[in-house]
Amino acid sequence: MRRLGKTRRTVRTAGTGSTGKTARTGKTAETGTKGLRAVAAACAAVLAVLSAPVAQAHGGHGNPHWALKDTGSTSVRFRGLSAVDRHTAWVSGTQGTVLRTADGGASWRNVSPPGAADLQFRDIEAFDARRAVVLAIGEGEASRVYRTDDGGVTWTESFRNTDAKAFYDCLTFFDRRHGLAVSDPVDGRFRILSTDDGGRSWKVLPDAGMPAALDGEAGFAASGQCLVSAGPKDVWLATGGAARARVLHSADRGLTWTAADTPVPAGDPARGVFALAFRDRAHGLVVGGDYRADQPSPRSAAATGDAGRSWRPATTAPPAYRSGVTWLPHSRTAALAVGPTGTDLTTDGGRTWRTLDTGSYDTVDCAAGLGCWAAGERGRVARLES
Repeated sequence: MRRLGKTRRTVRTAGTGSTGKTARTGKTAETGTKGLRAVAAACAAVLAVLSAPVAQAHGGHGNPHWALKDTGSTSVRFRGLSAVDRHTAWVSGTQGTVLRTADGGASWRNVSPPGAADLQFRDIEAFDARRAVVLAIGEGEASRVYRTDDGGVTWTESFRNTDAKAFYDCLTFFDRRHGLAVSDPVDGRFRILSTDDGGRSWKVLPDAGMPAALDGEAGFAASGQCLVSAGPKDVWLATGGAARARVLHSADRGLTWTAADTPVPAGDPARGVFALAFRDRAHGLVVGGDYRADQPSPRSAAATGDAGRSWRPATTAPPAYRSGVTWLPHSRTAALAVGPTGTDLTTDGGRTWRTLDTGSYDTVDCAAGLGCWAAGERGRVARLES
């Protein structure tokens, strides 16, 4: 979408639980089970504190809170974020910037692709500490995809858009090989790009199974979460800018799609659904609103329990526009939403939300082990800590 100055979903694979993150390898089944139990216990303890009165959760020693990490990049706005675990995360943003940390945010390595200073990297999907795929957005050749296999030491440009009518917004991966990227409508339909080799090569999918776009409809490149996946084949696309804000769903990796209206207000180029999160193929959340600071954003969140065929509005929504959302690890009911005016928590699957923090963030992501991170303007990156 050409609005907003232009927006991640997370790497997903079957059988990874509510986080959708790529499964780690190299552990025995026994060690993995013990580790999972410990992680689940830790997450439950943190969730108990997060669910306490807001006054407790706002800070104070021993309470979970966003702890800012110094990235040294105060002129960069990070809208791309991929949490690998509590120690490792990747962020991407303006000025062609990509950063990576492997020590919990204590230090950051600038691993930006060379010659990319004019690009805006709005989405990044990391498979682990060494392998990642990053999407640059924009009209024509500004939309590009790069991949690294050595922690950002070197990058390979694997796709450059040559269609002046295309504008790519977000990308997502089902597993380490299969992924999709989405462009705003071209000739009346959203365009889907597909890879089956981990982002090393891409092809445009046929659009015969894509419903016609509404007048003015597009995706928001605000957080890298306008295209998300769950399991081996299901993927969802969030839209705005038209008379209705919709979510499109495909159960066959982008070949055929169905569309459903959401209760999130639209009817303006600045309004619609900005971000999606699914903890499995049935249960999902949307957040959005009107990104203009002087405009209200009523009904800024909704939830589904039927894979996106229908959406119910939150009874108590976030108080303002939200651009990013993620489920908390190992929870069936808790999620975080972020935006320029704060962070909100739901503990009932999206029915009600309450504000936890008033710091400005554009995107949020959680990995197993409560590796939750947020990123935004002025080089802001934070990790959830207690």
